[in-house]
Amino acid sequence: MAATDDVAYVEHPLLAPTFIERRLYQIRLAGAARDDHTLVCLPTGLGKTTVSLLLTAERLHEVGGKSLFLAPTKPLVQQHADFYREALQLPDEDIVVFTGEVRPDDRAELWESAKIVIATPQVVENDLVGNRISLRDVTHLTFDECHRGTGDYAYVYIAERYHADAADPLVTGMSASPGGDEESILEVCENLGLTEVAVMTEDDADVGEHTYDTEVRWEKIQLPEEILEIRDALNEVIVDRLEQLKELGVSGTTSPDLSQKKLNAMRGQLRKMMDNDQSKGYKGMSVHAEVMKLRRAVELVETQSVESVRRYFERQRNAARSSGASKASQRLVSEPKVREAMRKAESYDALHPKFSKTRILLAETLGINDGERVIVFTESRDTAEALTDFLSQSFSTRRFVGQGNKEGSDGMSQKEQQETLDAFRNGEFEVLVSTSVAEEGLDVPEVDLVLFYEPVPTAIRSIQRKGRTGRQTEGKVIVLMAEDTRDEVYFWISRRRESKMENELQKLKTAADELEQQLDKSQRSLGEFSSENGESRENRLGPGMADFDEREVDEDHADDAEQTTAQATTADSTETADSGVTTEDGDAEADEHVETDEAEDESVVATAESDPEEEVVEIVVDQRELDSNIARTLSQRDGVHTRLETLAVGDYILSDRVAVERKSVSDFLDTLTGGDRSMFEQVRDMSRHYSRPVVIVEGENLYGERNVHPNAIRGALASLAVDYGASVLRTEDEGDTADLLEVIASREQTKRKRTVSAHGEKSAKTLSEQQEYVVESIADIGPVTAQALLDHFGSVEAVMIAPKDDLLEVSGVGEVTAERIREIIGSDY
Repeated sequence: MAATDDVAYVEHPLLAPTFIERRLYQIRLAGAARDDHTLVCLPTGLGKTTVSLLLTAERLHEVGGKSLFLAPTKPLVQQHADFYREALQLPDEDIVVFTGEVRPDDRAELWESAKIVIATPQVVENDLVGNRISLRDVTHLTFDECHRGTGDYAYVYIAERYHADAADPLVTGMSASPGGDEESILEVCENLGLTEVAVMTEDDADVGEHTYDTEVRWEKIQLPEEILEIRDALNEVIVDRLEQLKELGVSGTTSPDLSQKKLNAMRGQLRKMMDNDQSKGYKGMSVHAEVMKLRRAVELVETQSVESVRRYFERQRNAARSSGASKASQRLVSEPKVREAMRKAESYDALHPKFSKTRILLAETLGINDGERVIVFTESRDTAEALTDFLSQSFSTRRFVGQGNKEGSDGMSQKEQQETLDAFRNGEFEVLVSTSVAEEGLDVPEVDLVLFYEPVPTAIRSIQRKGRTGRQTEGKVIVLMAEDTRDEVYFWISRRRESKMENELQKLKTAADELEQQLDKSQRSLGEFSSENGESRENRLGPGMADFDEREVDEDHADDAEQTTAQATTADSTETADSGVTTEDGDAEADEHVETDEAEDESVVATAESDPEEEVVEIVVDQRELDSNIARTLSQRDGVHTRLETLAVGDYILSDRVAVERKSVSDFLDTLTGGDRSMFEQVRDMSRHYSRPVVIVEGENLYGERNVHPNAIRGALASLAVDYGASVLRTEDEGDTADLLEVIASREQTKRKRTVSAHGEKSAKTLSEQQEYVVESIADIGPVTAQALLDHFGSVEAVMIAPKDDLLEVSGVGEVTAERIREIIGSDY
């Protein structure tokens, strides 16, 4: 341990000198997490990443291998990479970033040489499914914001693969808010293979030295009569629609303020009616959709702004005019009371009272109290944009939103996000108006005020937001709450959930040993690798890392154990117009570059662990099929090698003659009821390239799910088989589909000795199709870009000799693609 200006630092062979301040709570957490797969809970802004860094340094020094750090968004990945490069004495090239902006082939190459990979989970999931990387040598895996590890989120699949494949695994999950109750926390632990929980809060003496009190103030807002009239007009329509649902026997109330839980129960009842082929079930589901749309409009006018509800109405009008528009959308915009509400919203030219109050509060903080920076959080991107325009009249203001795009609202690129945060940190502007994208883990600068434009009904997000103030000095949080609106409902929900989370975390903190007993045996055994060799704890410590010895810290702070209360958080989530980067903010990224591996007679793929007698079948999977679990399931099976590509035709390629198009029962019926003929076009294209096209219809109740005459369904099936030459097969679910794909691939490749071709061969290709095929094979480009190149240059020969600058003139060809084309065509063999 070294000291400079009375500040102590952690010493370690891999740590930059005098960089990591020695904070006892971080040392204690790192010590607790060193020998077991551990969930680390620490308030936002107090250095969870540092805990993981200390563990990574120790594992790399003592065990070797490589470290994998996963974070849910691109900005977070870049932020963590910058921190690791500063903090570790490793060459910068040993610490690499994996996002969808890095080509798949490049990622595979970088993986082999990297010591530390910091990545978004979707990219790693893709690379695992595509067999581009192996987790065998990863000795430390960190899941940042690990409360996301539920359901089908990529963290769950990666954890399963890691525990199965790694030779010497250690997992650390990090979150300021791991769940709303014991059950949800345990779910995260089980999904990620975590066997221990280490919790510290502001009440721990070590932590308290580095935190300051945060004042939370609630400001009640009274809505003007004009806004209430818009709301009341919409509520009248909701009452009418609930009357209709009551007549169908699925609603016991007509109150427009009914809970979401009751609405969900109604939907379940309607679904049962539809399953029993009752026509009123279909009618009721359409009415139910109207109610949901209307409630969203009421929520916007009550809690956001008149501008946001105006934009919402405009999107509904556009949706109703589009081809294949739902009856719910069409009825909604033609309803007289809704049209009246639209007119009132269009004619309202005064400020929403929340806008006025926001300006007053910012003037107090930045003017009267000489503050420097303020963050304003809002649920709606429309509100964020309107607020930015409004506040810019009085303050230096910029918006901060996610990368996704939606109609009428442009997102921000990763570069724009980083530039905005850097400018905010450097004091180039005073007010940051942000949606939920800035809540989670981003290193947003210390601010004088965090203003919630509305209460957050999810405690996790409330905790994340409050963590932006009170880190270095006393902070302040103000929440605006419109009286007698959903704001008040969300206020009480949030308070209740945070209180519940506090109790649950306290139980887990004071009785962490009981957690192991609640996990199944397979989970408990995951952490039993460190201490079985008989070495003492001291012998396993690296030089300069005696700070990690938990016993030393415990002796210094033996009285601290009884002084802790857990931080209030919850794992519940709500749907909002901008509910986080996993939806419209584009957090869930897929590979942004098309990949085609040139397979040369690779009908049988062998691995180092394979039995020489056991043949391995290869299944090529379209990138877009990662929305299902089929590719993940196949990738975990012995004897199956999955490869990811962006396929021109089909969802799965099983040999040089068999391609498969998968449709769920719902998607299949959509093609019959919505006028969308894309399925037949897809099968037609597939049959041109593959002599044995297969269509899989997945799911049950094909003839009962929708109000579609059975003969119409039979006619569509007959057309696929007779007109398009496709074999139509039925499966019960995704697991059944995975089994069928494996069987077909095995028959084709091991019994018939056929190769796998992602382009397919069929003699009936037209000249233009052959030309497109040739151009598609260059530089991993897709069919649309190939057609654009041929349209632009006129021939394959002209494409081949075109210089880079001319290539860049073609729509869809960027800098990377143009360089890749010239590299492939112009390089020596």
